[in-house]
Amino acid sequence: MESNSVRIKITGMSCNHCKKAVEDALMEISGVEKAVVSLEEGIADVTCKENAVKVEDLKKAIEEAGYVAE
Repeated sequence: MESNSVRIKITGMSCNHCKKAVEDALMEISGVEKAVVSLEEGIADVTCKENAVKVEDLKKAIEEAGYVAE
């Protein structure tokens, strides 16, 4: 099965705990294969199974974790 990557800008993170909270929230979504968050850049690079995850669902998970997804 093919994968696709999504990059999402995140604001509100200030420490490694924030980074881990976002990564954990993204990894809980069915279809997400990998989630790497850069605290310094304020971005999440997410690899998903092709057509398995909507960007809106990724952003919702970030916002439910307490951060702003742009």
